[in-house]
Amino acid sequence: MKIGIIGGGQLAQMLAQAGESLDMEFAFVAPEKDACAAPFGQHFIYPYLDPKAKESLQEWSDIVTYEFESIPVALVEALEAELPVHPSSKALTLASDRLNEKTMFNQQGIETAKFATVDSLEDLQKAAKEVGLPAILKTRRDGYDGKGQVVIRDESQLISAWETLSPVACILESMVNFKREVSIIASRNVDGDIAFYPLAENYHREGILRLSLSLQNDPKQQEAEEIIRKVMEKVNYVGTMAVELFDLGDKFAANELSPRVHNSGHWSMDGTIASQFKNHLLAIANKPLQDTSIQSPTAMVNLIGGIPSKDAVAEIPNAVLYDYGKEPKPGRKVGHINICANGDQDEDFIPNVIKVLDMVGQQELIGELLKSSFYK
Repeated sequence: MKIGIIGGGQLAQMLAQAGESLDMEFAFVAPEKDACAAPFGQHFIYPYLDPKAKESLQEWSDIVTYEFESIPVALVEALEAELPVHPSSKALTLASDRLNEKTMFNQQGIETAKFATVDSLEDLQKAAKEVGLPAILKTRRDGYDGKGQVVIRDESQLISAWETLSPVACILESMVNFKREVSIIASRNVDGDIAFYPLAENYHREGILRLSLSLQNDPKQQEAEEIIRKVMEKVNYVGTMAVELFDLGDKFAANELSPRVHNSGHWSMDGTIASQFKNHLLAIANKPLQDTSIQSPTAMVNLIGGIPSKDAVAEIPNAVLYDYGKEPKPGRKVGHINICANGDQDEDFIPNVIKVLDMVGQQELIGELLKSSFYK
């Protein structure tokens, strides 16, 4: 089976790696000549809206998918008129616009932060009164890893915040007082079968995910599953999806959804029998989904800006280094490390996670980890 992927980054790379055991071939459309997925299949080097991008995928592929949501909906719509594309343009349209996304959550009875549309400074001034301050001004499209966001703490910052992001359409969201950040990931195939992954507890710095911890038998697992089930069934979703959630103590509030494999699910590459990448491929091919239960507690540490010494990583028991082959740059995700426990009662697991955090300069997270519900 030939799988065409829109995008050529690390998620496309890991999809292709997962497909090696599934008798699948891969091709990528990506304008970057040095796309890190390129060595794992055929690389069509075209801008996404170049007619040759569509033609190449259409002629080569049996099924098309995509690795991120900042792609032209028009390309997905054009392709799905000719062959199966999963997730659909409907899912992409929903997830690529924060206003559409928040509105859908509320329509499904899923709580979110308070929000208001902002298209002008006057809108922002009005929204600040409706939503309240402090709040976060975000671009409706193309924001990720903390980009396209400005925190507004009082009215004196309204003008500068708008000038920072204007004239792009925005949304103002209230700040949420949460106990922890988690994400729920699930895969749904064409027949509507769903496989849910255990929750992951997530830690961010500067808007970038730094650490994810798999959660076994979390008491709120079923509540999170019902949230993502509602979303998937609403848009007849096919593939792997992530929904990021704020745990408010008595309930969840949805933050955002991702219509693709997700950074907070990278732990599944070593912590489950079937990773989020493998089940995404099985889902879009409408094959039976595989086991998502935790084989061993696992932590994922993102590598931002550079890769540590491979020898140093090798000295940490049950630590697995994934190097995406990308040029190191400040703020750029260039790899990750998975750390697995040796059984449920492994007393060295958290110390090994701490060693990795210390190695990559995330000492601040060590204190948070030791105070977390996960550690207790």
